[in-house]
Amino acid sequence: MEAAGIDLLVATSKHNVQYLMGGYKFIFFSSMDAIGHSRYLPFLIYKKGSPDHTAYVGNVMEGGEHAVRPFWTPTIHAKCWGTLDSAAQAAEHIASLGIDNARIGIEPGFLPSDAYALLGEKLGGVTFVDAVGVFERLRAVKTPAELATLKDASERITDAMQATIAGSGEGDTKTRIIDRLRREEGARGLNFEYCLLTLGSSHNRAASDQAWAQGEVLSIDSGGNLNGYIGDICRMGILGEPDGELEDLLGEIDTVQHAAFSKVKAGALGQEVVDSAQATLRDQPNANSTDFFVHGMGLISHEAPFLMTNHPVAYEGVDAERPLQVGMVLSVETTMLHSSRGFIKLEDTVTVTETGYEMFGTEGRGWNRGGVA
Repeated sequence: MEAAGIDLLVATSKHNVQYLMGGYKFIFFSSMDAIGHSRYLPFLIYKKGSPDHTAYVGNVMEGGEHAVRPFWTPTIHAKCWGTLDSAAQAAEHIASLGIDNARIGIEPGFLPSDAYALLGEKLGGVTFVDAVGVFERLRAVKTPAELATLKDASERITDAMQATIAGSGEGDTKTRIIDRLRREEGARGLNFEYCLLTLGSSHNRAASDQAWAQGEVLSIDSGGNLNGYIGDICRMGILGEPDGELEDLLGEIDTVQHAAFSKVKAGALGQEVVDSAQATLRDQPNANSTDFFVHGMGLISHEAPFLMTNHPVAYEGVDAERPLQVGMVLSVETTMLHSSRGFIKLEDTVTVTETGYEMFGTEGRGWNRGGVA
């Protein structure tokens, strides 16, 4: 906050509120925010250097949550329903702090226009600044508890994927396979986020009535949520036995993945990870149809460290020239769009350690056989 010139930090996204609240999130609005004419809008208000003045503004039903598991914030205003009453209560608390001409850090993408306008009206003289980068830096290095949750989420997803592939067979449609994965993740205590699935030579990952045929490959890419933390993995399946070409194609992808892993350790620049993978990729037989991407992950699927600059899903590479730190988490993915064999991909989650990396969800990185359950 000092470096960003921010006097007061205001979190309104569910992920940053959860982070600053020590893992708490209100289950009633975990899937959808809308209610009545408005939406759920929590506020976490923190004055720089003054944790005793921290306040939480929430929904009226959250009073029961606080009674059972008390919130850490000294001040709690759990009596709101929509955006305007939440914003009015937040403005009242901020005004009580007596900060004249304050620079208030907000999350522009997660502060509705009506709430933003009301804050400006009631807090004349303040300056609102974008604090997204501050929140990203706060979340970049995970605690041991966060790492344990991410590892658990990744292991549950890989287990669910293997069960889904093994339990799916000839004639099963993409929609049916995705529904099976949804059930498998739920049975393992995960909240299903999404599944991107391909069959055969197609590169289309949307759910459809396309059916799995003998000899075809399957790519299954899913995010499962465990207590707010995302596990994001991609694994490959085959209905039958992989031939030599398929083994070679997956081997190319795995080679690029390990080139990236080899540069992951505390103190290494993030750019070294990217450069190693891309240099290795250029030497692969199918380099022209293969793509490498790496991004940070945790409470959301793309977060710091941001390392890529030359990719369609890039974030200006703001962390590329910064050293990796112990506890950072990376999602490393290599994708091949083969003209005849289809969509072939591995995506792995690793955390940075002092001497290298630890992979979460290590199982199923080869060809997983379908129809064997």
